[in-house]
Amino acid sequence: MPVGVLVAFVVIFALVMLAVSAGSKFVEGRRKKQMVDMLHTAAGEPVVTVSNLLREIEPDKPSGVKGLVQRFQFSRHAQEQIQQAGMSWSSTRLVAAMGLAAIPGLGVGALLPFLLNGPTTAIVLGATFAVMPYLYVRHRRKVRLDKLEEQMPEALDFLSRSMRAGHAFTISLEMIGEDMADPLGQEFRTLFNEQNLGAPLDIALRNFGQRVPLLDARFFISSVLLQKQTGGNLSEILSRLSYVIRERFRLKGQVKAASAHGRMTASILTVLPIATMLGLLIVAPGYLQGMAADSDGKWLIGGAVVAQILGNYCIKRIINIKV
Repeated sequence: MPVGVLVAFVVIFALVMLAVSAGSKFVEGRRKKQMVDMLHTAAGEPVVTVSNLLREIEPDKPSGVKGLVQRFQFSRHAQEQIQQAGMSWSSTRLVAAMGLAAIPGLGVGALLPFLLNGPTTAIVLGATFAVMPYLYVRHRRKVRLDKLEEQMPEALDFLSRSMRAGHAFTISLEMIGEDMADPLGQEFRTLFNEQNLGAPLDIALRNFGQRVPLLDARFFISSVLLQKQTGGNLSEILSRLSYVIRERFRLKGQVKAASAHGRMTASILTVLPIATMLGLLIVAPGYLQGMAADSDGKWLIGGAVVAQILGNYCIKRIINIKV
């Protein structure tokens, strides 16, 4: 057997074994981290006061240098977004995906310098491609939160009926975790498991609110903690809360119907310039190339792109009515 083939086999075998070892260590590390997180939760944390849950629907954002530093803590923010999206990624994997996605953007920008010059185009396209994995996570998060919000009234009705039948609140949590469809069933199973491991109910509910950052979930947590401190009929409270959430859904549907014209206008004004540009490239191929080759034309193209983005952002802000 030639020496080169033997050396290549040894090198490939060593790389494969190294990859298998690194993968097993990574899986074992994730398993240990999950177990440590569960034990930390069971150990308990400072008790969450009801006033914070009632008044601080959105926590106060720090300002100044502290706020600037917090904004750059992307790893923690990315991990929260991934967890709320129900994905098994890590923040490191998301950052790596963003870095890999930026490479084709840089290459396309260097080959097709349609903005000012090659480096500027490469930077713009690289940043655009890099943000796509993050936007994908945000989209998955939005879809999952919409599903959770849709399931919340049914879950509250389930809890209310279960407690009317004589079951305790913790038993009702276990039942809803088993019977409710995911993703809300998964969150209630996690809530029950944390409480069942020994974590105080306040802490388990606080963690539930962090995993499900919805206004309806905050109302649910506040109702349970208020009933725990002051007493009352929790079944009736949850039943009325379910009715309020359904009324919010009805009002949101009316607002969505009233703002349909504005959303259609935003879509048309966004697509129309792009469609016009593509049509001109097909009908008159040399019409736009002259502008792209001229120095002033490049500035005009860049300004048009920025104005288009700002206009779309302003229209979205106007038609996005909070209910």
